[in-house]
Amino acid sequence: MRERIRDRGVVVVSGASAGVGRAVVREFAGRGYALALLARGTEGLSCAEREAREAGVPVVSRRVDVADAGQVREAAEWIEDTLGPVDVWVNAAFASIIAPFGEIEPDEYHRVTDVCYHGYVHGTRTALTLMAPRKRGVIVQVGSALAYRGIPFQAAYCGAKHAVRGFTDSVRAELVDAGSRIRVTEVHPPAINAPQFSWVRSRMGSRTRPVPPVYQPEVAARAIVWAAEHPRRRRYWVGPSTVGTVLGQRLAPRLLDLQLGRMGRKAQVRDAPAPERDNLFAPLDEVRDLGAHGEFDDESRKVSLLDELNRRRRTLILLGAGAVIGVVGYANRRMARRQGR
Repeated sequence: MRERIRDRGVVVVSGASAGVGRAVVREFAGRGYALALLARGTEGLSCAEREAREAGVPVVSRRVDVADAGQVREAAEWIEDTLGPVDVWVNAAFASIIAPFGEIEPDEYHRVTDVCYHGYVHGTRTALTLMAPRKRGVIVQVGSALAYRGIPFQAAYCGAKHAVRGFTDSVRAELVDAGSRIRVTEVHPPAINAPQFSWVRSRMGSRTRPVPPVYQPEVAARAIVWAAEHPRRRRYWVGPSTVGTVLGQRLAPRLLDLQLGRMGRKAQVRDAPAPERDNLFAPLDEVRDLGAHGEFDDESRKVSLLDELNRRRRTLILLGAGAVIGVVGYANRRMARRQGR
């Protein structure tokens, strides 16, 4: 298969079978990258692989639980034997429980942490092991606005996302110490219309939902691919709501405590029965494909202005510089005319 791989390189995506990970697979495939897909659900993986093949790129997939370091390491060795050297590793696996902290059992909390934090640690460690001899490569950590601000009823997930940020900062500093050209960047999306709210374990007494405003997973996917191709920035914030969350936490955390305490429950529940099954310990896309989108297409935004500005940053800088030069030139000409009178 190696001789058919395009110049774009080889990308590994964990959590590739559904949600943001699935949208990321489509985006990379559309740009001509060879892909290795990691997830737990057989049918979700199979459909994701088929979509990538239809885009005309080499693709392989493997059932992997990212909470198991050995599985991740074995999959990576198989990927390099099959596709060749890994250029980009995207950590996007997800699992969660939405419930009051006191109602989360220790094994449930551990499971969320194992997937959303330790899974990223295992993926990053494996990617660095592969990339270190070549001293190049990119690791993308798919974070969240909730990596900056914890919200009620999502303590396990928020804690894991906060941990990923601290861990990633340490890794970056060590790469500098080693003189490595490997880049590690983060992408922090806002609330996403992913199928997770159809399968997440809940003790809220009803079905859950993302906190508005909600964006389509393709918005996050475009930002993730852009970050992989432009990894010099330490992190990307996707959507004004993410920026507002970060700034609000920095400037008025107590006010957010009060606001979220009063509105957090209403913003995350809806008038529908909770799902009978969830994917915390076993995949739900084992026998049926859940795709990238959730149940909120009608309200989800397809574009983020901030994301568009991020991807056109250089053009905006040039336009701004040109405008400044134009204004200065105009002012100088007017001054010269006055002096010449």
